[in-house]
Amino acid sequence: MNRPPLRRRVLRTTLALYGAAVVGLAVAAFSDQVPYARTPLVTDLPPITLTPPAATDTAQAYVIREAFRRGETLPAFLERIGAEDEGLLDYTSLDEEVRAIQRQLRAHSTATVRLRADGRVDSLILPLVSGARVAIHRADDGFRMAPVGTENDDGTAFLELRQGVITHSLFATASEIGMPDAVASKLAEIFGTQIDFSRDLRVGDSFAVIYETKLDAEGLPQPGEIVAAEFVNQGKRHVVLRYDLPGGKSGYYTPDGRVLGTGFLRYPLRFTRVSSNFGGRFHPIKREWRHHAGTDFAAPPGTPVMAASDGVVKFAGWQNGYGNFVLVEHRSGYVTGYGHLKGFAPGLKAGKRVSQGDVIGYVGSTGWATGPHLHYEVRINGKPQDPLKIALPAPEPLPERELARFRQQTAPLLEKIALLTRTPVEVAAAD
Repeated sequence: MNRPPLRRRVLRTTLALYGAAVVGLAVAAFSDQVPYARTPLVTDLPPITLTPPAATDTAQAYVIREAFRRGETLPAFLERIGAEDEGLLDYTSLDEEVRAIQRQLRAHSTATVRLRADGRVDSLILPLVSGARVAIHRADDGFRMAPVGTENDDGTAFLELRQGVITHSLFATASEIGMPDAVASKLAEIFGTQIDFSRDLRVGDSFAVIYETKLDAEGLPQPGEIVAAEFVNQGKRHVVLRYDLPGGKSGYYTPDGRVLGTGFLRYPLRFTRVSSNFGGRFHPIKREWRHHAGTDFAAPPGTPVMAASDGVVKFAGWQNGYGNFVLVEHRSGYVTGYGHLKGFAPGLKAGKRVSQGDVIGYVGSTGWATGPHLHYEVRINGKPQDPLKIALPAPEPLPERELARFRQQTAPLLEKIALLTRTPVEVAAAD
C-alpha cells in the first residue's frame, strides 16, 4: 500500500522537543470545553538538546492523553501528538486488524499513549464506539493488540507533566488541563507554607507539575506523588523537588537544597474554625476565667492530627482535663502538645521518633471538652506560646554530605521543569 510520507520532525530526535509536545497537549486537551476566555499557554520551544536516558529507563516514561478528532486516522493522531514512532506508524497503517479497529475509534474520546524517554511508544490504549477499549503494546518483535484487561500493565510508575495558568481557581484550572483533583490538593499542600491559596491566588498565576502515575488493570490513570513542581504567585517563583533521603524518608526541597516550608506546621490538622484562642477565656466547663495555654481547632471527630515538626514522643496517654494527650519534644527547646484526642495512631508511644506531618492521633472530645476539637500547645523552654502568633523556626537545612547526592538525584527533574516553563532553575551550589 502506498501512503503519503508523514512529516518527520526534529521532535522525535530530542527529548526537549518531545517534552514540548507533552506540555502543549496537557494544556490544549480541554481547550474546546473551557468556559473561560484564555490565551494559548504554550508555544513551540526553542531547540534544546539534552542527553536522553536509556530507552529501558522506565522512570523516565511519559504519558500523553489526547482526544481523537472526528474522522482522524490513528497514524494522523500519532503524528499530531508527536508520537512519531516509525515502527508503530507502520503497524497501524499496514496491519489489517488494526486498520479495521480504526473504523471503530470513538471521536472526542481520550486515548492514552505511554512513551519512553527516547520517544518510542510502549503502549497505546484506544477507546471504541462500543465503549470497549483495546491496547496496543510494544513487544520484542514488534507490536501486539489485545482487549484492555487481557494484557496487564507492569505497574511501573511513569511521570506525567501538566502546566496551567489560573483563570478562576486552582481546581478549575486543574480540570481545564486534565490534572486530577488529588494532584491539585497535593500541590496546594506542598506550597501551603509559601502561598495562602485562600487569599493570595491571582488570575494569571501559573504552575507546572510533574507527578507519578500508574495505569490500573482497566487502563485508567491513578495519580501518585508529585516529584517536582513550580508555582508562580504574583510574580514570585517557587520551585520544589521531591528528594529521598537514605533510610526511606522523603521530603520537598528547594533547588538549592533547603527543606521546603517552615520548621513547624502552623496548623497540625485540617480544621473548620478556631473555637478558642490562646490567652484568658471563660472556661466552658469550670465556669470561671482561666488562662488558656493553647489554641482550640474545631474539626470533625476522627480528623487526623499531625506532628508539627520532627521530634520524639515524650508522652502518649490520658492526662486529666486534656483527655487523650500527646506530648512531642522537638529541637531548640520546642515542645508541642495535642489534647482531647479520640485515639492515637497505631504504634504511637513514648520514645517513638516522628517526622513533620506524621499522623499521631485523631480529633475527639475526651477530657474536659464540650465538643470535638484539638487543643494544640506550643511551649518554648517550658513557657506556653500562642501557636497562631509565634514566629516559626526555620527548617533544618539538608546536611552538607547529602548535597552531592541531592544534586545528582534532582538534576533530571530540574531539566524537565525548565522544559515546561522555558526558565532555567538554579541548582544547589557545588562544594
